[in-house]
Amino acid sequence: MKETNKSQIIIDDTTLRDGEQAAGVVFSLDEKKRIAKLLDETGVGELECGIPAMGREEQASVKALVDLNLKARLITWNRAVISDIQASIDSGVRAVDISLSVSDIHIKHKLCKSRGWVREQLKVALGFAKDHDLYVSIGGEDASRADMGFLVELMEISRSLGADRFRFCDTLGILDPFTTYDKVSYLAGRVDLALEVHTHNDLGMATANAIAGVRAGAKFVNTTVNGLGERAGNAALEEVVMALKHACGIELQVDTSRFVELSKLVGQASCRPVPEWKAVVGEKVFSHESGLHADGVIKFPGNYEGYDPAEVGLVRHMVIGKHSGGHGLRQRLKSLKIDLQMVDIDALLSKVRSVSQARKRALSDRELRQLCQVV
Repeated sequence: MKETNKSQIIIDDTTLRDGEQAAGVVFSLDEKKRIAKLLDETGVGELECGIPAMGREEQASVKALVDLNLKARLITWNRAVISDIQASIDSGVRAVDISLSVSDIHIKHKLCKSRGWVREQLKVALGFAKDHDLYVSIGGEDASRADMGFLVELMEISRSLGADRFRFCDTLGILDPFTTYDKVSYLAGRVDLALEVHTHNDLGMATANAIAGVRAGAKFVNTTVNGLGERAGNAALEEVVMALKHACGIELQVDTSRFVELSKLVGQASCRPVPEWKAVVGEKVFSHESGLHADGVIKFPGNYEGYDPAEVGLVRHMVIGKHSGGHGLRQRLKSLKIDLQMVDIDALLSKVRSVSQARKRALSDRELRQLCQVV
């Protein structure tokens, strides 16, 4: 890992901004408050909480979050336009992300401008923000496809004008972790300005790319709860924090035991229920059916579990189905307070496998009790 102090890595969760930009997702003000409070109680350091330039209703929503007096810093998303930044100021926030397109693709085909125009846009917008004593992150939209020399130039301008950090955005989610590491490392080694990584999941690598960015020297990392976000979503808060802890040995001051609670809240508010198999927070990710695995977990959970399910607010399940073995079946019967001496385990296991095969699923507790009565 680069020189970034591990204890200084800050999660900037953007569930309330990029998460709500997922197609069809709308949070009520009450839901936004509940999500913000729970993120804050969990220990997330920064919340990207909206886009005030959208209008008075959005400004009032942001102001309501400011009035919660959370410990987390609230930051808003803005185009590199003075009126956007003024709307954020009017909403009561003291930190802004100023986003500008930095790839030649966007400059030519979206802005229909030039690199020189982008430089001036940055100078004017950043100058206005710093004149108003705002904390500023410069968001490099489509940075993953930008010329690296141009990014360095923009970062140097940003640093010279007082920007607090630069957001490296893989806007289309096209990078792999190795390329992400190389690009972020390149920037970190050339400009003395804190870096932030913002990754999307279009190729299924948002979390991996976020971790790569941190290992390359980024101090800030964007996440959303459940990976909610535009198109395929963003790096998931729960995945990034647990990966940093268990894959990288970097433990943040975040109460991970509330991740399932947080996941369910955002799942309900977004009308996107959390799949049972969702990494880290899915209700069945600590379920064991295979006879070999169940036996190993019963003997010592660490045989087949990378961490205690309680770390994220989950519990372990022994599933009884086609692939079950005798040890797992006995454990499940004990949990149901069924007298093992009254059951022919081998006969019951054979019946369990047959019924599970026929019904194409695991057996419920009720079904297991019924089988015990007939075997």
